[in-house]
Amino acid sequence: MKPSIESVVPRVVFSRCLGFEACRYNGHIIREPVVEHLKPFVEAVTVCPEVEIGLGIPRQPIRLVGTETDRRLVQPETGLDVTEAMQRYVDRILDDLADEPPDGFVLKYGSPSCGPREVKVYASDKRGSAFVKSAGAFGGPVAARFPRCAIEDEGRLKSFDIRQHYLTRLFTLARFRVALDRGRMRDIVAFHAAHKLLLMAYHQTQMRALGRIVANVDKRTSHDVFEAYAEGLDAALARAPRRTSAINVLMHAFGYVSDSLTRGEKAFFLDALEQYRDRRVPLSVPTGILRSWIIRFDVDYLANQVAFEPFPAELVEVLDSGKGRPL
Repeated sequence: MKPSIESVVPRVVFSRCLGFEACRYNGHIIREPVVEHLKPFVEAVTVCPEVEIGLGIPRQPIRLVGTETDRRLVQPETGLDVTEAMQRYVDRILDDLADEPPDGFVLKYGSPSCGPREVKVYASDKRGSAFVKSAGAFGGPVAARFPRCAIEDEGRLKSFDIRQHYLTRLFTLARFRVALDRGRMRDIVAFHAAHKLLLMAYHQTQMRALGRIVANVDKRTSHDVFEAYAEGLDAALARAPRRTSAINVLMHAFGYVSDSLTRGEKAFFLDALEQYRDRRVPLSVPTGILRSWIIRFDVDYLANQVAFEPFPAELVEVLDSGKGRPL
């Protein structure tokens, strides 16, 4: 099956310790299977803010300390305060990344520098002090500077549901970037046509709004159309699709092939849908079954829908950690 928009290679910024270099505070490297599996399919850029500001490998751990309005990044064992050094690095690297904007980030879970969420912020640098959770000194500014990017940590990507949503968002944003780089109205028309069922599964209201933007009855410039579409696309992909919405879209597509199927084949597909509804299998299972029939019966309209392969099929094979949790 070949969607009407060619395959793309997303640009992804990774925390360097996630399988790229032994740069953790203890001198270790983290071999995370999800990250290892993703590497061949993306253009990887790596960062290690702590090393870049001169903390060395190995090093004493750092921690975030303070309040929401007065927060410092310190090394408790030495008393070193690296708040300003980190801020200078963050400002510089985010400016550099903006020159060729990434499509996504995979950052280190819980890291006081890279963590995008669930990072401990302590009341003081003393052992056992109380803490709250927030974003890291680098991970927080990333979300503020690149709000439309797909951003996750490697811990959450162990979940089937979260991983599926992240990969769908990541590769969709990369395809949109390609269309945006070309900047022609026909490119955004082709993008929307290929993503119609995907958007229908994610957010039907936004899908219809995006269709009106593409129709461009007000004769806006292509730049204005792309900007409005980017905003609407971000809203549409903000949350993973509800299971009922995804099931409705698959049933809609099922109608195109059902008359050609045996009773047993129909029952097999409907059972897979129920397993997805009950969270026993990921969305890729019933989608994969339906996709095989789209190829078998050569259904052109559905063959051109990205929804049936929103990211490379090989990435579906990543084994779940057993810690999957609902969104």
